Amino acid sequence: MTLKIDHNSKLPLHVQVENLMRELISSPTYSNGTTFLPKEIELANTLGVSRSTIRQATNKLEYEGLLKRKKGVGTSVAVKKKLSTGLDHWYSFTNEMKEKGIDVFNISLNVELVPANETIAAFFNIEVGRKIVKLSKLKGTKEEPIVYFESYFHPRIGVSLKDDFEIPLYTMLEDKYKIKVVRSNENISARLAGRYANRLGVQASEAILVRERFVYDPGDRPIEYNIGYYRSDKFVYSIDIKSNQ
Repeated sequence: MTLKIDHNSKLPLHVQVENLMRELISSPTYSNGTTFLPKEIELANTLGVSRSTIRQATNKLEYEGLLKRKKGVGTSVAVKKKLSTGLDHWYSFTNEMKEKGIDVFNISLNVELVPANETIAAFFNIEVGRKIVKLSKLKGTKEEPIVYFESYFHPRIGVSLKDDFEIPLYTMLEDKYKIKVVRSNENISARLAGRYANRLGVQASEAILVRERFVYDPGDRPIEYNIGYYRSDKFVYSIDIKSNQ
């Protein structure tokens, strides 16, 4: 394909370069990930732009999980894209992945009664140590695990160990218990995989994404405390921020 920049265009150079790079990496030559892309200096000379402009475009594509770099070797197409989720899709990981054409399923599922710790007891406004239902799910594709969830439910709801947790959680809560979830507060952080390493198929020293979620009903009453442990090499959390101006 011919790589050419329109220097008279009002479109910023880095955006033009990014668009050209997207075409380049989708071509048969590079899409399989076995051939390295032209080096920055080569692309800069070909397009008549600075190396920093090339780097700005490739950095964005790398952030999106489309490119991978090997220091001292080169840049190639990342054949396996990272899965992503947004804050507007907090209600169902399974349904969001289905919208993207990705089938995820429960690799393992366990339901049990556990004593509420201080964090959960404070959120639910119940006594520490009161028995509540805990749902644990390891979700992923046929190839590998992606995320491990732990959910705890307010005893007011009446969730049972015998409920069908194979279906999407909030669908079950609404259909059986007439509980509608409308809001969540979230804390997102990074930490070492540690004791979750075996479940997620990573090393204990690898970083994972941790998302803590506090879920409410229309009356602003607590419904669920949920914490998810995501593989950082397979997952990215996307936030779309719009100005009010």
